[in-house]
Amino acid sequence: MNQAAVRLRSVTRSYGRKSGAVTALDGVSLDIPRGTFTAVMGPSGSGKSTLLQCTAGLDRPTGGQVFLGDTELTGLSERRLTLLRRSRIGFVFQAFNLLPSLTAEQNVALPLRLAGRRPKRGEVLDVLERVGLRERAGHRPGELSGGQQQRVALARALVTRPDVLFGDEPTGALDSTTGREVLSMLRTMADGGQTVIMVTHDPVAASCADRVLFLADGRVQGELHSPAAEQIAARMTRMAAVPC
Repeated sequence: MNQAAVRLRSVTRSYGRKSGAVTALDGVSLDIPRGTFTAVMGPSGSGKSTLLQCTAGLDRPTGGQVFLGDTELTGLSERRLTLLRRSRIGFVFQAFNLLPSLTAEQNVALPLRLAGRRPKRGEVLDVLERVGLRERAGHRPGELSGGQQQRVALARALVTRPDVLFGDEPTGALDSTTGREVLSMLRTMADGGQTVIMVTHDPVAASCADRVLFLADGRVQGELHSPAAEQIAARMTRMAAVPC
Protein backbone atom coordinates (compact mmCIF):
# COMPACT_ATOMS: atom_id res chain seq x y z
CA MET A 1 0.00 0.00 0.00
CA ASN A 2 1.44 3.35 -1.02
CA GLN A 3 1.69 5.78 1.88
CA ALA A 4 0.92 8.79 -0.30
CA ALA A 5 -2.70 9.92 -0.41
CA VAL A 6 -2.00 11.80 -3.65
CA ARG A 7 0.84 11.52 -6.18
CA LEU A 8 1.52 13.76 -9.17
CA ARG A 9 4.06 12.72 -11.77
CA SER A 10 5.20 15.28 -14.37
CA VAL A 11 1.75 16.85 -14.52
CA THR A 12 1.23 19.56 -17.11
CA ARG A 13 -1.90 21.51 -17.98
CA SER A 14 -2.07 23.84 -20.95
CA TYR A 15 -4.96 25.89 -22.31
CA GLY A 16 -5.32 27.02 -25.91
CA ARG A 17 -3.28 25.94 -28.92
CA LYS A 18 0.00 26.70 -30.66
CA SER A 19 1.23 30.27 -30.19
CA GLY A 20 -1.74 31.15 -27.98
CA ALA A 21 -1.25 28.27 -25.54
CA VAL A 22 -0.90 29.08 -21.85
CA THR A 23 0.82 26.61 -19.52
CA ALA A 24 -0.86 26.59 -16.10
CA LEU A 25 1.10 23.59 -14.74
CA ASP A 26 4.57 22.76 -15.97
CA GLY A 27 5.83 19.27 -15.07
CA VAL A 28 4.70 19.16 -11.43
CA SER A 29 5.73 16.07 -9.43
CA LEU A 30 4.93 15.73 -5.74
CA ASP A 31 3.61 13.38 -3.06
CA ILE A 32 1.05 14.25 -0.38
CA PRO A 33 1.39 11.81 2.56
CA ARG A 34 -1.73 10.35 4.14
CA GLY A 35 -3.04 12.07 7.24
CA THR A 36 -1.32 15.40 6.60
CA PHE A 37 -2.49 18.99 6.12
CA THR A 38 -0.95 20.64 3.05
CA ALA A 39 -1.43 24.28 2.04
CA VAL A 40 -0.75 25.50 -1.51
CA MET A 41 0.21 29.13 -2.06
CA GLY A 42 1.51 31.33 -4.83
CA PRO A 43 0.97 34.60 -6.69
CA SER A 44 -2.10 35.14 -8.83
CA GLY A 45 -1.80 33.01 -11.97
CA SER A 46 0.76 30.67 -10.42
CA GLY A 47 -1.35 27.54 -11.05
CA LYS A 48 -2.78 26.97 -7.56
CA SER A 49 -6.38 26.44 -8.64
CA THR A 50 -5.36 24.34 -11.64
CA LEU A 51 -3.24 22.15 -9.38
CA LEU A 52 -6.17 21.61 -7.03
CA GLN A 53 -8.59 20.89 -9.88
CA CYS A 54 -6.27 18.38 -11.56
CA THR A 55 -5.43 16.69 -8.27
CA ALA A 56 -9.09 16.40 -7.31
CA GLY A 57 -10.18 15.04 -10.67
CA LEU A 58 -12.14 18.16 -11.62
CA ASP A 59 -9.88 18.85 -14.60
CA ARG A 60 -7.77 16.57 -16.77
CA PRO A 61 -4.04 17.25 -17.15
CA THR A 62 -2.61 17.71 -20.61
CA GLY A 63 0.19 15.32 -19.65
CA GLY A 64 1.52 13.32 -16.72
CA GLN A 65 -0.25 11.19 -14.13
CA VAL A 66 -2.36 11.86 -11.03
CA PHE A 67 -2.92 9.11 -8.46
CA LEU A 68 -5.41 9.01 -5.60
CA GLY A 69 -3.81 6.32 -3.46
CA ASP A 70 -3.13 3.55 -5.96
CA THR A 71 -5.83 4.67 -8.42
CA GLU A 72 -4.68 6.62 -11.47
CA LEU A 73 -7.25 9.35 -12.14
CA THR A 74 -5.89 10.32 -15.54
CA GLY A 75 -6.91 7.00 -17.06
CA LEU A 76 -10.51 6.92 -15.83
CA SER A 77 -13.61 7.50 -17.93
CA GLU A 78 -15.79 10.49 -17.03
CA ARG A 79 -18.35 8.19 -15.39
CA ARG A 80 -15.79 6.40 -13.23
CA LEU A 81 -14.15 9.70 -12.34
CA THR A 82 -17.51 11.11 -11.23
CA LEU A 83 -18.20 8.06 -9.07
CA LEU A 84 -14.74 8.29 -7.53
CA ARG A 85 -15.18 11.98 -6.69
CA ARG A 86 -18.50 11.24 -5.01
CA SER A 87 -17.09 8.48 -2.80
CA ARG A 88 -13.42 9.27 -2.18
CA ILE A 89 -12.99 13.04 -2.49
CA GLY A 90 -14.49 15.84 -0.40
CA PHE A 91 -14.68 19.53 -1.41
CA VAL A 92 -15.03 22.73 0.59
CA PHE A 93 -15.26 25.99 -1.35
CA GLN A 94 -15.12 29.66 -0.43
CA ALA A 95 -18.74 30.16 -1.53
CA PHE A 96 -20.17 27.30 0.62
CA ASN A 97 -22.34 26.06 -2.32
CA LEU A 98 -25.21 24.94 -0.09
CA LEU A 99 -28.69 24.51 -1.57
CA PRO A 100 -30.83 27.24 0.03
CA SER A 101 -34.05 25.24 -0.01
CA LEU A 102 -32.56 22.33 1.96
CA THR A 103 -31.91 22.12 5.67
CA ALA A 104 -28.41 21.62 7.03
CA GLU A 105 -29.20 17.94 7.51
CA GLN A 106 -30.48 17.59 3.94
CA ASN A 107 -27.44 19.43 2.51
CA VAL A 108 -25.08 17.11 4.37
CA ALA A 109 -27.00 14.03 3.21
CA LEU A 110 -26.92 15.12 -0.46
CA PRO A 111 -23.56 13.51 -1.42
CA LEU A 112 -24.79 10.17 -0.09
CA ARG A 113 -27.95 10.42 -2.20
CA LEU A 114 -25.93 11.37 -5.28
CA ALA A 115 -23.77 8.30 -4.66
CA GLY A 116 -26.90 6.12 -4.66
CA ARG A 117 -26.93 5.53 -0.91
CA ARG A 118 -29.87 5.98 1.44
CA PRO A 119 -28.56 8.29 4.17
CA LYS A 120 -28.93 7.11 7.75
CA ARG A 121 -30.12 10.00 9.89
CA GLY A 122 -27.78 9.06 12.72
CA GLU A 123 -24.82 9.10 10.33
CA VAL A 124 -25.70 12.59 9.10
CA LEU A 125 -26.31 13.95 12.60
CA ASP A 126 -23.03 12.49 13.81
CA VAL A 127 -21.04 14.40 11.20
CA LEU A 128 -22.97 17.59 12.01
CA GLU A 129 -22.05 17.03 15.64
CA ARG A 130 -18.37 16.81 14.62
CA VAL A 131 -18.60 20.40 13.36
CA GLY A 132 -20.70 21.57 16.32
CA LEU A 133 -24.01 21.97 14.48
CA ARG A 134 -26.17 19.01 15.42
CA GLU A 135 -28.69 21.34 17.07
CA ARG A 136 -28.95 23.35 13.81
CA ALA A 137 -29.77 20.32 11.64
CA GLY A 138 -33.24 21.62 10.77
CA HIS A 139 -32.13 25.12 9.79
CA ARG A 140 -31.75 26.29 6.20
CA PRO A 141 -28.60 28.15 5.04
CA GLY A 142 -30.36 31.54 5.21
CA GLU A 143 -30.92 30.95 8.93
CA LEU A 144 -27.23 30.29 9.59
CA SER A 145 -24.21 32.58 9.90
CA GLY A 146 -21.44 32.43 7.31
CA GLY A 147 -19.27 30.40 9.66
CA GLN A 148 -22.10 27.97 10.36
CA GLN A 149 -22.74 27.58 6.62
CA GLN A 150 -19.07 26.75 6.05
CA ARG A 151 -19.21 24.19 8.85
CA VAL A 152 -22.25 22.60 7.16
CA ALA A 153 -20.23 22.53 3.92
CA LEU A 154 -17.40 20.87 5.84
CA ALA A 155 -19.79 18.26 7.24
CA ARG A 156 -21.14 17.64 3.73
CA ALA A 157 -17.59 17.06 2.48
CA LEU A 158 -16.88 14.60 5.30
CA VAL A 159 -20.07 12.54 5.26
CA THR A 160 -18.77 10.14 2.58
CA ARG A 161 -15.56 9.62 4.61
CA PRO A 162 -13.36 10.74 1.72
CA ASP A 163 -9.72 9.77 1.26
CA VAL A 164 -8.80 13.43 0.71
CA LEU A 165 -10.52 16.68 1.67
CA PHE A 166 -9.83 19.58 -0.72
CA GLY A 167 -10.36 23.19 0.31
CA ASP A 168 -10.37 26.07 -2.19
CA GLU A 169 -9.97 29.22 -0.06
CA PRO A 170 -12.32 27.71 2.57
CA THR A 171 -11.90 30.69 4.93
CA GLY A 172 -11.85 33.39 2.25
CA ALA A 173 -15.43 34.55 2.88
CA LEU A 174 -15.21 34.41 6.68
CA ASP A 175 -14.16 36.93 9.31
CA SER A 176 -10.90 36.21 11.10
CA THR A 177 -12.47 34.68 14.22
CA THR A 178 -14.77 32.34 12.29
CA GLY A 179 -11.96 31.52 9.87
CA ARG A 180 -9.79 30.40 12.78
CA GLU A 181 -12.58 28.10 13.97
CA VAL A 182 -12.81 26.43 10.55
CA LEU A 183 -9.01 26.11 10.32
CA SER A 184 -8.94 24.57 13.78
CA MET A 185 -11.44 21.95 12.59
CA LEU A 186 -9.30 21.18 9.53
CA ARG A 187 -6.24 20.89 11.77
CA THR A 188 -8.09 18.52 14.11
CA MET A 189 -9.21 16.40 11.17
CA ALA A 190 -5.65 16.08 9.90
CA ASP A 191 -4.46 15.18 13.40
CA GLY A 192 -7.11 12.44 13.36
CA GLY A 193 -5.79 10.93 10.11
CA GLN A 194 -7.70 12.88 7.44
CA THR A 195 -5.69 14.12 4.47
CA VAL A 196 -6.36 17.82 3.81
CA ILE A 197 -5.15 19.89 0.83
CA MET A 198 -6.01 23.59 0.91
CA VAL A 199 -5.37 26.41 -1.56
CA THR A 200 -5.11 29.74 0.24
CA HIS A 201 -3.66 33.23 -0.14
CA ASP A 202 -3.59 33.79 3.64
CA PRO A 203 -0.27 33.16 5.46
CA VAL A 204 -2.13 32.78 8.77
CA ALA A 205 -4.36 30.08 7.31
CA ALA A 206 -1.38 28.34 5.72
CA SER A 207 0.47 28.31 9.04
CA CYS A 208 -2.06 25.77 10.33
CA ALA A 209 -0.73 23.23 7.80
CA ASP A 210 2.05 20.69 8.24
CA ARG A 211 3.53 21.71 4.91
CA VAL A 212 3.22 24.71 2.63
CA LEU A 213 3.94 24.33 -1.09
CA PHE A 214 4.78 27.45 -3.10
CA LEU A 215 3.89 27.65 -6.80
CA ALA A 216 5.05 30.15 -9.40
CA ASP A 217 4.68 29.94 -13.18
CA GLY A 218 3.11 26.49 -12.89
CA ARG A 219 6.03 24.96 -10.99
CA VAL A 220 6.69 24.10 -7.36
CA GLN A 221 9.25 26.66 -6.21
CA GLY A 222 9.83 25.37 -2.70
CA GLU A 223 8.13 24.34 0.51
CA LEU A 224 8.15 25.00 4.24
CA HIS A 225 7.32 22.54 7.03
CA SER A 226 5.25 23.67 10.05
CA PRO A 227 6.14 27.32 9.39
CA ALA A 228 5.03 30.43 11.23
CA ALA A 229 2.81 32.91 9.38
CA GLU A 230 5.71 35.40 9.29
CA GLN A 231 7.94 32.91 7.46
CA ILE A 232 5.21 32.25 4.91
CA ALA A 233 4.55 35.94 4.37
CA ALA A 234 8.27 36.59 3.88
CA ARG A 235 8.51 33.82 1.28
CA MET A 236 5.48 35.16 -0.57
CA THR A 237 6.96 38.67 -0.53
CA ARG A 238 10.20 37.40 -2.08
CA MET A 239 8.23 35.51 -4.74
CA ALA A 240 6.24 38.63 -5.61
CA ALA A 241 9.30 40.88 -5.79
CA VAL A 242 10.13 42.07 -9.30
CA PRO A 243 13.81 42.95 -10.00
CA CYS A 244 14.43 46.54 -11.06
